[in-house]
Amino acid sequence: MSTEPMSARRPEQVAPAPAAPVQAALNGTYPEPLWMQARDSLVSRIAVGEVKPGSRLPPERELCGMLGISRVTLRKALTALVEDGVLRSAQGRGWYVTAAERKEWPNTLESFSETAHRMGLLATSRVLRRESGPASFDEAEAFQIAPGAPLFRLERVRMLDGVPIAVDLALLPSDIAVGFDEVDFTVRSLYDTITGAGFELAQADTTIEARPADAALAGHLAIAAGTPVLDMRQVVRDRAQRPLLSSSIRYAGDRYRLRTSFMRNPGL
Repeated sequence: MSTEPMSARRPEQVAPAPAAPVQAALNGTYPEPLWMQARDSLVSRIAVGEVKPGSRLPPERELCGMLGISRVTLRKALTALVEDGVLRSAQGRGWYVTAAERKEWPNTLESFSETAHRMGLLATSRVLRRESGPASFDEAEAFQIAPGAPLFRLERVRMLDGVPIAVDLALLPSDIAVGFDEVDFTVRSLYDTITGAGFELAQADTTIEARPADAALAGHLAIAAGTPVLDMRQVVRDRAQRPLLSSSIRYAGDRYRLRTSFMRNPGL
């Protein structure tokens, strides 16, 4: 099972509106209705890469001015593009270009960075916090250590090709995380850092459940507050079954697909 799954679809990425106009105002005398012309104009922009998959269109007022049409006409064009699967609407946030088709993730234990590299994508992170602090009772139980023992906490927004995919909170015992304060986790893989310190990540126990995104998480992932997200919690162990890493990775449900296999017991 993949321990750091990535988006099968690129998420909504807020990108600045292009400085140049989309094109000249549409032709009101042309036989094709204005909303259809507007739809085709936007499709053309997307096709040539002026608006990237996952990015947000310019504001409606700006689009109306560029195309010389009313907001009612523009809305009709945008709604048609949503029905065609070209755009998606995020309430209160604007209109976004949908992304490439969904991909599935392998049933293996590999890092976010490893999976990204295998799929030809660039994995980066924005570090939200890194700190050491005492383990709570639940954390101590997970790591089989005494309550209050020091743990290293690393929280990051994980990104693919600059697009936010997930928010990842990782906890490690302090003896494993020696020197991790000096590591550049904007580009460095946590798995690589752990194995580079001489520890082996062999097996993970995983649970996945749906939860509504709070305002902070929604802001990091560019989704609306209350949107269902998948919270994947893992405890990763070495071959001697010592817990080395505990993580919670939260991402929007339409950015993740887990592929697994089941075998039926012949005795049943």
